[in-house]
Amino acid sequence: MHIQYSNNLAEHSHSDNQIIRKKFSRSALIHYLHQLTPCTIAFEACGGAHWLGRQCELMGHTVKLIPPQYVKPFVKSNKNDFIDAEAICEASIRPKMRFVSVKSEEAQVISAIHKARHGYVKDRTACMSRIGSLLLEFGIALPTGHSVMKQLFNWLSQQRQVLPGLLMEELMELHEYYLLLNRNIERQDKKLKQLVDTNPIGQLLKTIPGIGDMTASLCIANISSATDFKNGRNMAAWLGLVPAQYSTGGKPKLLGISKRGNKELRTLFIHAARAVMSRPDKTGKIYGEWLINLRATKPFNVVTVALANKLARIAWAVMKTKKAFNSKALAPGLQ
Repeated sequence: MHIQYSNNLAEHSHSDNQIIRKKFSRSALIHYLHQLTPCTIAFEACGGAHWLGRQCELMGHTVKLIPPQYVKPFVKSNKNDFIDAEAICEASIRPKMRFVSVKSEEAQVISAIHKARHGYVKDRTACMSRIGSLLLEFGIALPTGHSVMKQLFNWLSQQRQVLPGLLMEELMELHEYYLLLNRNIERQDKKLKQLVDTNPIGQLLKTIPGIGDMTASLCIANISSATDFKNGRNMAAWLGLVPAQYSTGGKPKLLGISKRGNKELRTLFIHAARAVMSRPDKTGKIYGEWLINLRATKPFNVVTVALANKLARIAWAVMKTKKAFNSKALAPGLQ
């Protein structure tokens, strides 16, 4: 028996005959699911889906989480909750449908810390831009970067221009807010480091040159299980680190990277690749002649993305095998 939930519920038997079509509140749905014998429950991987998935698994049900973009092709005619429910039922029984593993509570907590940190970083960038634009209105071009911003008033004292007292008060308040955001970001970084230090998979991921606490923690948060991907290339494709394809009539046409999937994790893998590229005599040596030859023949950014692709595939291998990175055993097989 398949049960789908999307605000409303449609229950189907093995013969695909609809048994029940009913609307539930969240508490009523939980109560209803408690009364059912163990069965398959499918729903979209959206807000609250992982929490509900864990609740269903505790009741003994089998959970199938489906990415929303894979459900949309099965929506017939106009859209409403019951039509969505039927579409999810249909999508869940497709033989080649891809499902999402239910995240653990720890993974969701790590994701929440990352989201809060991302918000602080975004606010800090806006605060810096605001300070710079205010000074520009008074003919002062503030250099970009944190080195000057942290010592804003020392830098202003070296300028020959005198600013109005009220403007200085505004700048002081904005600068205090900037420093507060810095402290908040540092606090989030410490939380993530502590979580990675106590997580076995996180420690294994950090053995990969170029991958640190941020990338390792986000891998734990967003990759529920390495078995969700057939191989490392599938994970790299999920991250959008492979060429987009637009082929027809037997004529293959490859474009730039697809940039699909998790943007934050893709960005961190590219930053990790840049970190390796910045130290070719140390970390770069680990990746052998492949990286040296590629760097000699391709532009820097192309090599960076290619290396990020490799790092993602190595990360998949480490998470799948639960073994630390070994440049002799893992890397050659991924070249």
